[in-house]
Amino acid sequence: MGTSVTIIILIIIVILAVISSIKRIRHGSACCGTHDSGPKKIRVHDKNKSHYPYTYTLTVDGMHCSNCATHVENALNTKEGVWARVDLGNKTVLVRTKSPMEWHDFSAAIKEAGYTLISQASD
Repeated sequence: MGTSVTIIILIIIVILAVISSIKRIRHGSACCGTHDSGPKKIRVHDKNKSHYPYTYTLTVDGMHCSNCATHVENALNTKEGVWARVDLGNKTVLVRTKSPMEWHDFSAAIKEAGYTLISQASD
């Protein structure tokens, strides 16, 4: 009797694990809590570095995966005259701008995306 109950519980656990794996395969799995595919990346049209005289290196907390990096890049790249590239390994963002920007400009955009700006350095 006890053995059959244990076997039934193990079968239920295996079935739930298989269902969970199938959902991840179909919908992807992101650490951001979403099961949809990642956000579409916003591309900057002007990639001529000479047009961006101001450069900042931002340290951002909370980025764990490529979806996180895309969220942060998109939050900054939607601003006029900004070109951002995330280095996920270092949890930093290289931001090039056409005009000077302040801490609160970067902080507000990153906070709205759901992350925290830790530091900012001008290059």
